[in-house]
Amino acid sequence: MRVLVTGASGYIGSRLVAALLAAGDSVHAASRNPESLDAFDWSPLVETVELDASDPESLRAAFQSLSLDDPSRNDPAGIDVAYYLVHTIGESEYRDRDLTAAQQFAEAAASAGVRRIVYLGGFVPDDEELSEHLASRADVGEALAVDGVEVVWLRAAIVLGAGSTSYEMLRYLADRLPVLPLPGWLGHPVQPIAVDDVLFYLLAARAAVPPGAYDIGGPDRVPYRDLLFAYVEAAGLTRIGLSTPGVPTSLAGRVIGKIIPVPDALAEDLVGSLHNTMTTSEDRIVEIAGEPDGGRTTIEDAMRRSLQGTADTPPGVMASKDPLRLAITDAPWSGGDALGIRRYGVAASSRQTWHLVESLGARALLYSWPVAAVLRTNLDVVDGVSDRARSAIRRVFHDRKRET
Repeated sequence: MRVLVTGASGYIGSRLVAALLAAGDSVHAASRNPESLDAFDWSPLVETVELDASDPESLRAAFQSLSLDDPSRNDPAGIDVAYYLVHTIGESEYRDRDLTAAQQFAEAAASAGVRRIVYLGGFVPDDEELSEHLASRADVGEALAVDGVEVVWLRAAIVLGAGSTSYEMLRYLADRLPVLPLPGWLGHPVQPIAVDDVLFYLLAARAAVPPGAYDIGGPDRVPYRDLLFAYVEAAGLTRIGLSTPGVPTSLAGRVIGKIIPVPDALAEDLVGSLHNTMTTSEDRIVEIAGEPDGGRTTIEDAMRRSLQGTADTPPGVMASKDPLRLAITDAPWSGGDALGIRRYGVAASSRQTWHLVESLGARALLYSWPVAAVLRTNLDVVDGVSDRARSAIRRVFHDRKRET
């Protein structure tokens, strides 16, 4: 098939490109900045396209470039399937912007003769007031449905895998907090899905799945708190859970956004969805497309595989033997504190910043956990950090390693 992947530089998009290439498809990878795609190891194997879904002129030009006549085909468009993986969650007014972009993309795709659009969104539980994030994803799914184009809308909850925003939030919270607050809504059930299973159903949606909306999920349904402690167990940590009733998701989102390196607004928007039902309401896609060889990935297996290779330099997306492992092109805040230090050096923004921290009792502060982790990854990184600072950080890590 000849396939267009929007959002190709993202977590799902980059892995989808690799999976489509492995399946033998001809892939066009789209980005607002095509040069950014050069960082991916699959770049030489795809055709890159400049495409900004928020700009009608960019859409027109992109689809025009994809509609050049191909003598080997009977249709002028040549694009069989367009994957829509564009969203601006975490940015201002993202709901209106994403709705407009989806409408414009669908109209441009229809005009260009694209046969099918495949969209990955979130669950839409019945009879519930949706969070802003889930409501926005639902808006997009509906906006993509235009005359003349088939739409397959896959709906998922938390996606597990190193580099996934949801997984990285779990990782940082469990790594940094020796006592884990457990608000009441962490007792709500969730049905996460591993990224390898997401890719399986995205590929099936090219042809095997009839148009329509389908829930996709993994084999396990657990309370959110069990998902958090599944990471704790896989990582070999010792953590205490502390019941904290009465904490709303809005407050939790603001606090979490301040203590982990995931962008504040993104963390707040995602946590704000945790009061909604996050389990599948039907399993039709399993009946239609089946399951991957060996069955869908369990939470236990997903956590174990996501932690593999974290001591090494991450490979490229195609070079990785497992899509659940971290890739070198994943978001710069992915991978945890230890990897952040190896990637970016000592987390101090300047000599002045370090001397200020030191004057306030840096040694005692850095021994305090989880303050050390917050300092390590949230202070800006520059090349001009003093040797004295580097030595101090190395001593702290050496001492902590001996303690643990």
